[in-house]
Amino acid sequence: MFQSIEQCTNFIFQLKASQYKGEPLQSAKMILNALGNPEKKNKFIHFAGSNGKGSTLNATREILMAHGLTVGAFISPHLERANERVTINKNQISDEDFLNIANQLSEVIKEKLDGKFPSFFEFMTLLALQYFAEQQVDVVLLETGIGGRLDSTNVVLPEVSVITTISLEHTDMLGESYGEIAAEKAGIIKTMKPVVVGVKNKEALSVIKEAAIQLHAPIYLINEQFYIENNKKSNFNYVSDINISNITMAMVGEHQKENAALAITAVKLFLPSVDEKKVKQALQDAKWDGRFERVTGNIILDGAHNSEGTMALVETIKEVAPQHKVKFIYAALQDKDHALSIELMDKFAAEMHFTQINLPRAATANQLFEQSNHAKKFMNPNWQQLIETEKANLAEDELLVITGSLYFIAEVRSLFVKKGWIS
Repeated sequence: MFQSIEQCTNFIFQLKASQYKGEPLQSAKMILNALGNPEKKNKFIHFAGSNGKGSTLNATREILMAHGLTVGAFISPHLERANERVTINKNQISDEDFLNIANQLSEVIKEKLDGKFPSFFEFMTLLALQYFAEQQVDVVLLETGIGGRLDSTNVVLPEVSVITTISLEHTDMLGESYGEIAAEKAGIIKTMKPVVVGVKNKEALSVIKEAAIQLHAPIYLINEQFYIENNKKSNFNYVSDINISNITMAMVGEHQKENAALAITAVKLFLPSVDEKKVKQALQDAKWDGRFERVTGNIILDGAHNSEGTMALVETIKEVAPQHKVKFIYAALQDKDHALSIELMDKFAAEMHFTQINLPRAATANQLFEQSNHAKKFMNPNWQQLIETEKANLAEDELLVITGSLYFIAEVRSLFVKKGWIS
């Protein structure tokens, strides 16, 4: 039995995906069955994609809340504490509820799996599903961890599925082509349940369309069933069988408008009717920590963890801060293809700074530094020291962009909160 939240989270943070050797999803289904199948007690909207699924989920949550629904959400990663992953109307699960359900799960794991714990992410998925069933929410928004087909969140039958984008990521697990990765993400599509798709890569889109056809799932594609029009800075019009004009976004960047359009479409498919004013107000309020988050002075935090994310980041900087010289601080995990991300930043940056985080899967500052061809590139393995130095010396016409792995952004954000640089 876990006696405290600290003891509990310290234990589950150590759980690795390799520890449980059973068939994919087998352990999750056994545990859920023993709990009375909490995954069958709520309605779900399921989100997968390489980029944008967190922002799309967040926009969907804001719109549903504006319509008066009680909305559970399961997201990853967390920025400061594990409770952030499990929320109802953006309120984190309490330590008491977290601990109670973790102990319930532990008892079932001892009995059904001989004490062989599944991965941290699977444990958190099960904890979330049990919590949302107990709290009887109106709808649960679930974000996949990696992929979709074999992801532990794929034990639910959603009312709507959403696939945001496909990029070459986690190729050791998901496949080496856009088509192979799309096939894994498309695993969340369910028979005769609609799927909303923001994917533009032709190879990936072909695979997703075929999966939808096979499952008789109605498919709603950006630029086919719904559109963005009159696209000016942070404003746009949403056009489909309902039109919403002059939507103003809290989130900046073209990609965030597309995420918002996906969210509106998902809500439109979930609710019997949609209130235009509530949609507009919700998107004006929909902020997402660590995603192009402008903090103290000219500093931006952005979890651009692959090349598509980096491309979106660069385009957004060009849009909102065209006059600034940009310094990048970058740290990432080893299981990503950094070469293209670094190349994109190299072309745009005034300076490149590389660092590292204390995680087993982290790339070293030197590994990242060696991939850069920038004339002004620097390396400091001590990310905290690097950030404090660059922040102290930042000129008025300079922008410091801290980016890379969301795990890195989580560490940085914790430092900024501790020092009072984020309120």
